[in-house]
Amino acid sequence: MGKFSYKIEVFEGPLDLLLHLISKHKLNIHDIPIFELVEQYTHYVRQMQECNMDIASEFLEMAARLIYIKTVSLLPVHEEADILKTELTGELLEYRDCQIMAGKLEDIAKGFDYITKEPLEIEWDTSYNRLHETQELLVSYLSAIGKGQRKLPPPIDSFTNLVSKKVVSVTSKTMFILRSLIKNNSQSMNSLFESAQSRSDMVATFLAVLELLKAQRVTVFGEGEELFIELSKGAERLERK
Repeated sequence: MGKFSYKIEVFEGPLDLLLHLISKHKLNIHDIPIFELVEQYTHYVRQMQECNMDIASEFLEMAARLIYIKTVSLLPVHEEADILKTELTGELLEYRDCQIMAGKLEDIAKGFDYITKEPLEIEWDTSYNRLHETQELLVSYLSAIGKGQRKLPPPIDSFTNLVSKKVVSVTSKTMFILRSLIKNNSQSMNSLFESAQSRSDMVATFLAVLELLKAQRVTVFGEGEELFIELSKGAERLERK
């Protein structure tokens, strides 16, 4: 192989340089002799360094890549080297095709300083013709007003469905029943539910009666509408203290 001239050409990138070397030394691009190509490429990069040229990192990266392919090619099993050579060949073929197409476009553009076209008048249709589902419009509306009021606290109405119903505790109804029985000794079961103002109140009253029965603090007698509840004898003395 002949020595390189000190008149260094400028290449757009490492693939451009590789294609130049393959063409110059008449190498087979489909079966690159990697050992010969590595020697030529690294020699050229050294020439660029000796001429104090700014070498882009991509040129050095390609040099490292070629040296690695050469190294793995020396191994007894060099399947990886074959794969790497195939990838490099594909990149070079694609780059060569791009160069060919760029040359054809350049030939077409020769003789033209610039290409212009008279502007066309376009009639704008400002009417909105899209159709939207009702749910889609609702989501968009809520999103829009949410952005404008993001820093404001939510209105009280937003929590109406959550906190408007009063929850009655079983403990409070237990104390209520005991106080009522202390005053009236016995009381009809129906009268306990007459003052209930909500379903929660009624459920809490029923559970309170069950808790008192379980603790043997009250006694139930009678049946149907004549069902009464009264304090147990031991519980009556305890509640009056």
